Amino acid sequence: MTIQLAYQQLLTQLYEVYETREAANIADMVIEHVTGQRKIDRILYKDIPVSQDQQVQIEKITSELLQDRPIQYVLGEAWFMEMRLRVNENVLIPRPETEELVEWILTDIKKTGNKEISLFDIGTGSGCIPIAVRKKIPEVAVSAIDVSGDALQVAILNSIEQKVLVDFLHLDFLNEEEWNQLGKYNIIVSNPPYVKQSEQNSMRNNVLKFEPTIALFVPNEDALLFYKAIVKFAKAHLKTEGSVYVEINEALGKDVVNLFKGSGFTEVILKKDMQGKDRMVKATGP
Repeated sequence: MTIQLAYQQLLTQLYEVYETREAANIADMVIEHVTGQRKIDRILYKDIPVSQDQQVQIEKITSELLQDRPIQYVLGEAWFMEMRLRVNENVLIPRPETEELVEWILTDIKKTGNKEISLFDIGTGSGCIPIAVRKKIPEVAVSAIDVSGDALQVAILNSIEQKVLVDFLHLDFLNEEEWNQLGKYNIIVSNPPYVKQSEQNSMRNNVLKFEPTIALFVPNEDALLFYKAIVKFAKAHLKTEGSVYVEINEALGKDVVNLFKGSGFTEVILKKDMQGKDRMVKATGP
């Protein structure tokens, strides 16, 4: 079988569950992962042979994809800020919106001219945020916590493979008694759970079935649960003129802004993502 035929067969099957563009992107990812041939190679050299073992591997991957398992979990990797990171069902799949949050942080650090600062990430998951910041600006001292030991194993592996030093700690952030283990930081950042339980019906199956619920959902009656804790923590652990950056539920932008303003933060900025949705907030310390 040629690489082009393998691609076409895979694409036809993916059309059963994915839209046209997404199916094509996923098919490209699978073919490159299995054969090592990039999209441009497949287009230019359509008759490259695909071995029997590779065909079996493609069939196995296809079977998992048709059961709604996200391509990132199937392949065990996801791209974030030009880095290939390891992922599995213990961590959320890094998303473009979080890249935008990281870009905001990087831009602000560069504006200050002081790169020798400290950053603390709450609920690090795959470690994508602190690893990306440290990779781009090595002078920044980065620390991160997560309540999941399994997630931290993924984050630690990613930091090792990216050759980036991150101080990881296994800690339940909602348990305030554990905060005494932590220091003071110039930047506090978090992409916390912010999806209301009632919003599950509007979410895609591949998210609901496979991504870790502990990293996604908050109670309907207390959607700001983590933001309240972040505000309280920041008031004690944010250095003078430090800033907090958080990713948010698009429906809770004003609520998060008011929470920070009501707690004495001097400058609070609500920012939209590339889709035009309220997605992140920056608050400069009280």
